Amino acid sequence: MDWVLRELNRLREESLFRERRQIENLKDFCSNDYLGLRDHPEVVGSAVEALKRYGLGSGASQLVSGYTEVHRRLEEELARFKGTPACVLFGSGYLANVGAIPVLSGEGDLIVSDELNHASLIDGCRFSKADRRIFRHRDYEDLERILKAERGKYRRALIVTDSVFSMDGDLADLKALYELSENYECILYIDDAHATGTIGEGRGSLREFGLPWKEHVVVMGTLSKALGSYGAFVCASAELTELLVNRARSLIFTTSLPPSLCAGALKSLELIEKNPDMVTRLRTLSERIYRELKALPFKVHFHGTPIIPLIVGEEAKALNISRKLLEEGIFLQAIRYPTVPRGSARLRLTVSLRYSEEDLELLIEKLKSVVKDTG
Repeated sequence: MDWVLRELNRLREESLFRERRQIENLKDFCSNDYLGLRDHPEVVGSAVEALKRYGLGSGASQLVSGYTEVHRRLEEELARFKGTPACVLFGSGYLANVGAIPVLSGEGDLIVSDELNHASLIDGCRFSKADRRIFRHRDYEDLERILKAERGKYRRALIVTDSVFSMDGDLADLKALYELSENYECILYIDDAHATGTIGEGRGSLREFGLPWKEHVVVMGTLSKALGSYGAFVCASAELTELLVNRARSLIFTTSLPPSLCAGALKSLELIEKNPDMVTRLRTLSERIYRELKALPFKVHFHGTPIIPLIVGEEAKALNISRKLLEEGIFLQAIRYPTVPRGSARLRLTVSLRYSEEDLELLIEKLKSVVKDTG
C-alpha cells in the first residue's frame, strides 16, 4: 500500500511524525501524574488487594456483569468529592466525552465549544449530530454573541469547555460560563480532567471558582491523571447518570474498568482528602519551576496549574530539542500540530510531586545545555 508510505514520509518531512518511547531509565517530565500517586504504596496496595479478590479484568460491560461493589463505592465517593448527586464511570476520558455528549445533544440541538477544547470533546460534539458553533478561546463575548443569535432556534443547547486546558494550562472562566449557561438556558459540560486533584483543593473547577453544582451542570473527569489510576467519570444529577447508563454507547458496549483500578482510585481520593496540603505543595512547586524556566530563551506560559508549556514555535526545532534532551536521559515531549496550532510547537512540561531536588537540578541543567547547543 504505497499511500501508507507516502503519508508516513509526508509526516516525517513536516516534522509531524510521532513515535512511542519506552520511558524506562528516563526522567519523565511530561506525565500527568501530578500528585505522584500512581506508585504510592497505599494506592498500589489497595489495587493489589482488589486484584487478588476480583482478578485481572472485569469480565464484561457494566450492564452485563462488570459492575461490583468497588465500582459502586467509587461512583459514590466521586459524586461526594465533586459535590454532585451522582456519578457514572467510563473506561477512559475519551470514552466519557464521546459517550456523554451525544446523549446530552443531538439533531435539533446546538453545541457551542471553545476552539481549544481537547480532541475527545471535539469528537464527542461531532458524534452528537447537533449543529456546532466554535467560540474563540476563552472569549465569552464571542460565546454570548453566538448564543444571542442562535439559541432561540434550537431545542437544547450545550456549552462545552475544558476547565484546565491541557496544552497551555490556562483556566476557563467558569463564572462567566456558568452565568451564560443560566441566562441562555444551556447545559454546561465541563471537562475537569486536568482540574481534578490540581485545583479547588483537589476537587476541581467548581470548587476553585466557588460555584455550587446545579442541575444544568455536568462535570466529567478522569482517574488517570492526578488520581494515578485509569478510567473516567461523569458527575451529574441522578436522573442524567441513569440516562447515560441507558444510552451512552461507549459505556454500554465496552468492558468496564477492572475493579483493581477503581480500588486504587478510591485510595487516591482518600489520600487527597486526608492530605490537602498535597495540592498546595503542587502549586508551590509549579511556581518555583516556572521561575527557573522563564530565565531560559523560551516563551513560557504559566497560569497557576502544573502544565507549563515552553513554546518553541517551529515543529522541527521543538522536535530537535526534545531529541537532544532524550539523549541526555530527559523525556520532555514535543507537542506539535494538529494537537496545537501550526507554529506553536512546544515542550509540554508537567509538574509532579514525584520530582526530587536532584531531578529538578538535572532538568534545568540539561535544558540550558541543549538550548545552548541548538542555538
